[in-house]
Formats: sequence, C-alpha cells, structure tokens
Amino acid sequence: MITEWLLGRGFAVDDPVVVPDGEAVGEAMRSALTQGCGVILTTGGTGLTPNDVTPQQTAELLDYEIPGVAEAIRRAGVAKVPTAILSRGLAGVSGHALIVNLPGSRGGVSDGLCVLDGILEHALDQIKGGGHGD
Repeated sequence: MITEWLLGRGFAVDDPVVVPDGEAVGEAMRSALTQGCGVILTTGGTGLTPNDVTPQQTAELLDYEIPGVAEAIRRAGVAKVPTAILSRGLAGVSGHALIVNLPGSRGGVSDGLCVLDGILEHALDQIKGGGHGD
C-alpha cells in the first residue's frame, strides 16, 4: 500500500524493509538515512506493549519533531477506531529526511497516507529550505 502510494506520487522507492520490533527498527532507519532516503515511513510498533519501541527508536534520530502530523494521523484514526488514540507514533525531521511512524493496521496506514497526501510535498520543500511560495 505504501509503496504504491509513493510511486503514484513520483517517488523512487526501494524495496520495503521488514524488521522485527526493537532495535532493528532504529538500525533500518539509520541505514535508510545513510543511503540518502528523503522519506522514511514506518508501520507498526507504536502501541503500548513492551515490544512497541518504534517511537523511541525514531526519537533518537530526529533533529526535531513535527507533532501536528502525528496528531493528525491519530485524529484521523480515532474517527473510525477509538483505540487509535493509543498510538505513540512520531513524525519529524532527521537531516533532510522526513520520518513518519504509521500505525501497524491497514486502516491506520490508510489514515496516515490520507493525512500525508495533503502535506508531503510541501513538507519536503520546507525541509530543503523552500516551500514558502518559492
């Protein structure tokens, strides 16, 4: 779903990387950053179980958070599934890359992509130093 969504918006997309919850998530994101990826979307690992550490792994990499994006994703999910409010996903910038934690459910991913649909290009422009009518 995510790959098709990104391809449909003109992004070059590597094969998805699937890793278990835990430190492997952070390692995969660090690898993507080293390779120069401009957009890193994670799915899952944002809940309340002890193994759900994607937000912690993400926080270690971020230069700064974009809390409104994560809040909008939760808000979109809560309209359909009240437990979506329990997602601890983050969104933010690391270097010149946008990182967004999406929920693990198909519906949660869909909600997140709907939120990103209206802002992704503008966010990337701003991260690169433009995006204000330039």
